[in-house]
Amino acid sequence: MEEEEDDYMSDSFINVQDIRPGLPMVRHVKEAIQKEEKQREANQKNRQKSLKEEERERRDTVLKSALGNENKGFALLQKMGYKSGQALGKSGGGIVEPIPLNIKTGRGGLGHEESQKRKAEERLENYRRKIHMKKQADEDAADQFRMRFKSKQEERKIEGDLRKSQRACQQLDTQKDIKVPKEIWYWTEPEQEEKDQEEEEKDEYKDSDLSVLEKLQILTAYLREEHLYCIWCGTAYEGKNLSSNCPGDSSADHD
Repeated sequence: MEEEEDDYMSDSFINVQDIRPGLPMVRHVKEAIQKEEKQREANQKNRQKSLKEEERERRDTVLKSALGNENKGFALLQKMGYKSGQALGKSGGGIVEPIPLNIKTGRGGLGHEESQKRKAEERLENYRRKIHMKKQADEDAADQFRMRFKSKQEERKIEGDLRKSQRACQQLDTQKDIKVPKEIWYWTEPEQEEKDQEEEEKDEYKDSDLSVLEKLQILTAYLREEHLYCIWCGTAYEGKNLSSNCPGDSSADHD
């Protein structure tokens, strides 16, 4: 009985020794990795190549190898004096290397690539045309803006010259004891105490069909003839000094 207990204790000790952590686990992992690598190598060797791959490999092998005497065409060339590496032609001005092959791999029909290329060029041309049209439109818009801005500046300048002429006309007419202006718009619009009279003055002013520029031209001509005065010179001349000393009857003449 004691011997049986000793054997049991001995077997238990051996089993405990076998399942101790550390080395056995590392050994099992290494064995699994090596087995997986061997299986992968075997699969790689046994893997069958597709028909396209085999065809491509055969074609590349044939194209890379030079023609030999067994080729009838090459044999005929040699009989006519051709040597390997020599250019074609009687004078030797032809090609040396064979014309390269352009292998068609897609499923499109003949002319499909040219059609696609032409469509791509048309799209590119349309895009360039749109960009050019947009650029031209932006430039035209900028030019129109500058023209409008310049026109508004000129309008403001003409309106300012007209108001300046009206004040000068009113002052010079008053000095000559002229009580009523020749035209209602020759003078600056007077302040009215009564609203009805103010409305009448405004209506009378609006009834005129003359533009601001036309009014300015008429009023400056009146000032030059009646008072020998130029608003741009800011001077009332005497006698013929106006025509001899004043550059002209417009703002542009005084620039």
